[in-house]
Amino acid sequence: MYRKILKWKAGIFTIFLVLTVFFSCNDTNKIEAEIANVPIDLQVARFDREFASAQPKDIPRLKTNYPYLFPRQYADSVWVAKLSDTLQVELLMEVEKVFPDFEQEALELENLYKHIKYYFPQTKVPKVVTLTSDVQYENRIILTDSLLLIGLDNYLGADHKFYVDIQNYIKSNLDSEYLVSDVASAFAKQVVPKPQSRNFLASMVYYGKELYIKDQLLPSTKDYLKINYSQDQLEWAKANEEPIWRNYIENEYLFSTDAKLSRRFLDPAPFSKFGLELDNESPGRIGRYMGWQIVRAFMDNNNVSLQQMLNLPAEEIFKKSNFKPSK
Repeated sequence: MYRKILKWKAGIFTIFLVLTVFFSCNDTNKIEAEIANVPIDLQVARFDREFASAQPKDIPRLKTNYPYLFPRQYADSVWVAKLSDTLQVELLMEVEKVFPDFEQEALELENLYKHIKYYFPQTKVPKVVTLTSDVQYENRIILTDSLLLIGLDNYLGADHKFYVDIQNYIKSNLDSEYLVSDVASAFAKQVVPKPQSRNFLASMVYYGKELYIKDQLLPSTKDYLKINYSQDQLEWAKANEEPIWRNYIENEYLFSTDAKLSRRFLDPAPFSKFGLELDNESPGRIGRYMGWQIVRAFMDNNNVSLQQMLNLPAEEIFKKSNFKPSK
C-alpha cells in the first residue's frame, strides 16, 4: 500500500512537472513569436571597406558621411597617409578575410534589437558602423543612443598573428562568435542601475543582472558566449558552484566592502583568486557567474518583470532567490 502511494505521488509530480514545462515552453514560444514581428530597421555601414578602397580625393566625402570618425584636430593629410600605411592596409585586409560580408552578423544584430525593443520599447535602434580600431580591444564596442561602432579587428580569432602579444585570457574572446554577445553587454550596461551598496554581494548581483538581461536578449545563444568564457570554463564553474559558494560564506565575503574582492573575483583576470590549489583551474570573474545564478534563481522563484528586477536591491534579490548552488 505504501509503495502504491509513493508511485501515485511520483506520478502526480511527473505530470505536474511535464505540465509546467509544457506551459513554460508555450509561453516562451509565444513571446518569441511576438518578438519576431517587432519591426526593426537596422542599417549597417561598412566604413572599414569604404576606407580600404578610398583614394585621397575621397577623404572629404568620408568626413562628411562619418564626421564622428574624423576628429577635427587632425588634418586631411593624416588620413591620406593612413590610406597607404602598411600596417593599416594589412589590418584592413585581415578584416576582409574574416568578414567578407556582414550578413550573418547583421541578422543576429537585428534579432538582438528585436528583443531589445520588445523588453525596452523606448530604445532607439542605432546605426551600425564597422571599422578598425588598431586592436583597441578595451573599446571593441562603442554604443551611444544613435551609433553602434564595432571594431572588427578585435574579432579575428584568438590565434591571429595580431594578437600574439595579448594575454591569453583576453585574446580568447577576440573571436567573431563573441561579437553579438559583446553588443548585448554594451546595451545591458546602459540599463542596469549601479549597485546601491559597496559590498561584494551588491557587485555580484549587479553583474548577474547584466548577464540575466543577456539571457532574455539572446535566448538562443550559448551561456559560455554570454559570459565570455570558453565552454570548458563554463563547465568548470558549474561543477564547482558548491565549493565556491562555501568559500564565500565561510570567509564572510558577501557583505564585505573589501575592494580586493572585486579584483579577485569580478574583474577580468586569467583566473579567480581563492588562495587555494584550484586557483589556476578557475576562470576569472567567477563572482559574476555566481551573481548570474542568484539572479536566475530569483527570477525563477518570483513573479516580477525584468524592469522590476533591475531596480530591486541586491540583498532583496538574494533573500528571495532561495539560491542553492548546484553540487
